[in-house]
Amino acid sequence: MIINKHKSELYNILLTLSRNIFFYKNIKLPDNFETRLYLIFVHLSILMIIYRNRNSKFNQNLYDSLFHNIENDQRELGFGDVTVNKKMKEFNKISYDILLKINKSNMKSFEMNFKLISSYFMVFDGEKCPKYIEFSNYFSKFYKYCFGLPLDNMLSKLLNFKY
Repeated sequence: MIINKHKSELYNILLTLSRNIFFYKNIKLPDNFETRLYLIFVHLSILMIIYRNRNSKFNQNLYDSLFHNIENDQRELGFGDVTVNKKMKEFNKISYDILLKINKSNMKSFEMNFKLISSYFMVFDGEKCPKYIEFSNYFSKFYKYCFGLPLDNMLSKLLNFKY
């Protein structure tokens, strides 16, 4: 099945952000499918939080397309139907877990939830760990950058984010 380019835009942008060398060189996250997927979910959650904070709905078609692309990636990796279905249920739960728990601050600001993050990224020794502080700073700056963008063209500007 061929996916229209516009339907893959969110996925491609989040994938590019999740492949930022910062995560693998500075933070020393393992460079694998699950890590990239968790990073996609963290970035996505921040975008969805911003939409909610601005009393706007995140586009359901973009969300569905993102998960469709993730499903296709698994099939390209050689996973069969049963495995893909099982993993997609798991990934959906993880996505919602991150979305609901990532921000431990109030609605107008962003403060990373260490307990949640450390359950998905095992490289952090504690909240005061320099790697975690840098990781958290990245996402705080990402939140501030995205919050300053107009919703109607936020996606097109995401790749301009520099940390």
